[in-house]
Amino acid sequence: MTTALITGSTAGIGSAFARRLAADGHNLVLVARDIARLREQATELHDRHGIEAEVLSADLATEEGIAAVEKRLGDRRDPVDLLINNAGFANKGTYLEVPMADELTMLKVHIEAVLRLTSAAVESMRDRGRGGVVNVASVAAFVPRGTYGASKAWVVQFTQGAAKDLAGSGVRLMALCPGFVRTEFHERAGMGTDNIPKWMWLDADKLVAAALADLSRGKTVSIPDPRYKVVMGAVKVVPRNLLGTITSRTGRKYGPR
Repeated sequence: MTTALITGSTAGIGSAFARRLAADGHNLVLVARDIARLREQATELHDRHGIEAEVLSADLATEEGIAAVEKRLGDRRDPVDLLINNAGFANKGTYLEVPMADELTMLKVHIEAVLRLTSAAVESMRDRGRGGVVNVASVAAFVPRGTYGASKAWVVQFTQGAAKDLAGSGVRLMALCPGFVRTEFHERAGMGTDNIPKWMWLDADKLVAAALADLSRGKTVSIPDPRYKVVMGAVKVVPRNLLGTITSRTGRKYGPR
């Protein structure tokens, strides 16, 4: 069996990845902050699918948390074959409304943790000549949207660049860019969602199925739904000044992912 490590595994997109990969027969390393939820999730997936599910409690907003996951990814005696960098969050409010400490925490989780964990995983994957990394970004990466959008834009650019550098190594990297997904994400950020049109909502399980299919096809960026492919195509032709005005009014209030 191969092993997949998923950060932010206990809710939302991370939980959907865990369900799908367990059903496909992967052993799992489940990473999140809440040890009780991790143990409950591990037991459920083991009992339902007969896979091994290891739990690792780690806060990726801290040096200790990142280092603990780096150490697990670097364990060559029990290598990780697929890394899902899913942990992330949003801050409610516009620029200067959000405390600087919260902005810096976001950069720690969305950028530093992604860089370090990807690097820790890919080093041994490259030596084995196989493996994959999915870095969960957002369609917000393609529009002006403050620190959140900027951090997700970094994820996309970094992933594409690293994938190019690793071409031919047997290691695949892909940035996953979902839109609005029905998860706990917005509730945890205190963001209202009542005014978001129903057609914009994605199902997490279908999203994961499409993402894994894109990874197997060798895509480096996945926008896993035709509706959002159309939206992102339209974004390319909207004047940047107008787009910035629209997203500055709505982005921090609703926040896709």
